[in-house]
Amino acid sequence: MNKERMIAQFPEIALLKDEPLMNYTYTKTGGPADVLAFPKRAAEVKQLVDYCRASDIPWLVLGNASNLIVRDGGIRGLVIMLAEMNEIAVDGTTITVAAGAKLIDTTYVALHESLTGFEFACGIPGSVGGAVFMNAGAYEGEIQDVFASCDVLLADGQIVTYKKEEMDFAYRHSALQDQHAVILSARFELAEGPQEHIKKRMDELTALRQDKQPLEYPSCGSVFKRPKGHFTGQLIQEAGLQGMTWGGAQISEKHAGFIVNVDHATATDYVELIAHIQQVIKETFDVTLETEVRIIGEN
Repeated sequence: MNKERMIAQFPEIALLKDEPLMNYTYTKTGGPADVLAFPKRAAEVKQLVDYCRASDIPWLVLGNASNLIVRDGGIRGLVIMLAEMNEIAVDGTTITVAAGAKLIDTTYVALHESLTGFEFACGIPGSVGGAVFMNAGAYEGEIQDVFASCDVLLADGQIVTYKKEEMDFAYRHSALQDQHAVILSARFELAEGPQEHIKKRMDELTALRQDKQPLEYPSCGSVFKRPKGHFTGQLIQEAGLQGMTWGGAQISEKHAGFIVNVDHATATDYVELIAHIQQVIKETFDVTLETEVRIIGEN
């Protein structure tokens, strides 16, 4: 891959060569992307993907790199970050949101418009595209509860619209996880409600999150999916692992379901600590912990 040629090919798009992804991930870890792109429009995403397909260059899309670990070797080819695609529009009870917009920002637009249904997401630190991709959820709510449709760029260059019934939503799962595709925008259907009631609920959930989660440290959010019949944090506590430090990464003393970066952790620290937790929980309780966080890139 000729990095300089790619950058010269798209003068209207911000492209960075050999950019450390630790500058963008919520864990503050991760090696470099060969080329990192910040498109502002869906048409620019399509141009980049078409170029990569024609030139046989690997490509990958990140939302805002919140529920993500990028290994220390970084990512080869093109990495596309959608943070500049952040428009939010309201039409009646429907909110149309570009994939790079923050989920938190979307919930506050809903509040401003006196629209209810999105309160559960008021503290989830991901992008809308990433939230749809993994059917993000919290406090008994999930994206599928408010999702109407999304526009998706397929790997072959087609742009299609997926409706809810085509998304195969399940716990932390959508059909898009099985495809090399890009969510460009999503539409959510909410309901009218008293603004003061919506704000009260959002304030309650924000206070709960601040009280229970280690927001004062870099982290990738909830590391593991909830195993059926168990609570992940409780299993880790009962195994005596809470507070364990591995390199610069630590199982949070505030919430055992989180791993925080307490001292210049590397992605390898995170990955090895995750594997250790999985091994101990399996040996102790015969429970298999699956990661909720995505782990990508090269060692």
